[in-house]
Amino acid sequence: MTNREREILRMASKNISQRSMASSLSCSRHYIAKVLLRAKELNLSWPLPADMSDPMLVALLFPTNPVKSERHMPDYSHIDKEMRKSGVTLTVLWTEYCEACRLAGKIPFMFTQFCHYYRQYRLRQKATMHLERSPGEQVEVDWAGKTAFVRDPDTGKNLPAYLFVATLSYSQYTYVEAFYKRDLSAWINAHVRLFQFLGGVPKIVVPDNLKTGVTQADWYHPQIQRNYQAMAEHYDTVILPARPVTPKDKPNVEGNVGNIMTGILAKIRHIPCFSLEELNQLLWEKLDALNARPFQKKEGSRASWFQEEKEYLLPLPREPYQLASWKEATVQFNYHIALDCMHYSVPCEYIKQKVQVKYTGTTVEIFSKDLRLATHRRLYGPKGQYSTVLAHMPPEHQAYLEWDDKRFLSWALAIGPCTHKVVKGILDASKIKQQAFKSCMGLLKLADRYSKPLLEQAAQTALEFSKRPSYKTVHKILLAQVEDKHVKSDVQEDTHAFTRGAHYYGDER
Repeated sequence: MTNREREILRMASKNISQRSMASSLSCSRHYIAKVLLRAKELNLSWPLPADMSDPMLVALLFPTNPVKSERHMPDYSHIDKEMRKSGVTLTVLWTEYCEACRLAGKIPFMFTQFCHYYRQYRLRQKATMHLERSPGEQVEVDWAGKTAFVRDPDTGKNLPAYLFVATLSYSQYTYVEAFYKRDLSAWINAHVRLFQFLGGVPKIVVPDNLKTGVTQADWYHPQIQRNYQAMAEHYDTVILPARPVTPKDKPNVEGNVGNIMTGILAKIRHIPCFSLEELNQLLWEKLDALNARPFQKKEGSRASWFQEEKEYLLPLPREPYQLASWKEATVQFNYHIALDCMHYSVPCEYIKQKVQVKYTGTTVEIFSKDLRLATHRRLYGPKGQYSTVLAHMPPEHQAYLEWDDKRFLSWALAIGPCTHKVVKGILDASKIKQQAFKSCMGLLKLADRYSKPLLEQAAQTALEFSKRPSYKTVHKILLAQVEDKHVKSDVQEDTHAFTRGAHYYGDER
């Protein structure tokens, strides 16, 4: 979830009004003004430093910010419904409101304030204001109520195709695209292709309160879906959902849906399309004609007005947004998390802690609450690969990276030729270098525990059973040697006491 104070600073940098901020964020205009004033005093502006986490930002803005009790705002939507019932008065409703506040431990408004806010609420319901939009300021987006169809070439049945419609508020320049589903993936991909179509990004995106983009439709505090919000931040735009059951908040897209129905869908209703790509090509041909059609009540067309407007759009980012997936993971003892059988490092102090993993087709980001711990490129290819950042490793493991093939082989040769041959076999057989080093390190450390002569003897025995014995095989043989020496204390050092077969040691010839 996006930090509220961070989003206030970002939206302010786009010259978004405080009223619009208040309708998008869960806070009052008074609090927004307070945040902006504190940021100005601290000479703090967007973009924030990359290493500034959300808790750091809040602590910087309000180092001592005691929670103040505020009077509880009544639910005037409920009060307005109750007022329409026979015999119900504001006095009755205020009395009930005060009792509810008393039971909940909240502070109620006085009767005069209670009535004042109700009158304000009623005025807002009746008000209809025509807002002149500036070029590049806003785009309205929605799913059309009607569907197009794709004919299945095998069965001949018509498959429904849902239409995404977007309209720039200033020029009324329109975009449309068909999708088989109305899910989150289609919704975000539609926005990505919309911005590519426009060649830029409007400052504000006004969607309907649909579940794919808005997880909680609320008049004052709508909750934006996490991936939808991330997409907006990627394109440096702001999501301001339309109020529920309020088509006047997005009149252009509502009107253009009708134009698309009559000007596009009606004209192609007898033309069969056998793929989604074919349908979209046909839609875009008719869309070009719609955008070029002269206005009836003013000069020019959507296309000609857009030529002026596109200069005011925000620039596209270097790379298009990729829809991210999320999962929870536990940091293992090797300070890595696993994702699709690949391993990505996390600072070692987070071992055994739960973290959140955000991943796309190209990147993997790891978070602890709101703090980003690591960013990796997504790994592909053979399973079991590791992406490890040196700074994430404990100091003793960082020193381990100084080892290479030559150092391991030199160390092994100092123990004996058989040990050298075993280590070389492990290095040659391993596809992943880090895994080979781990096995070699473990093998050579056995000399510290059992002595060099015993390790060399175990390596010789292992080579009799396998051309490329593993660390596990050599270790088993060493354990057997120690066991046999305890049982047969009179056996001389050069006596072969190994009668077990290759299957015991985990290898085959």
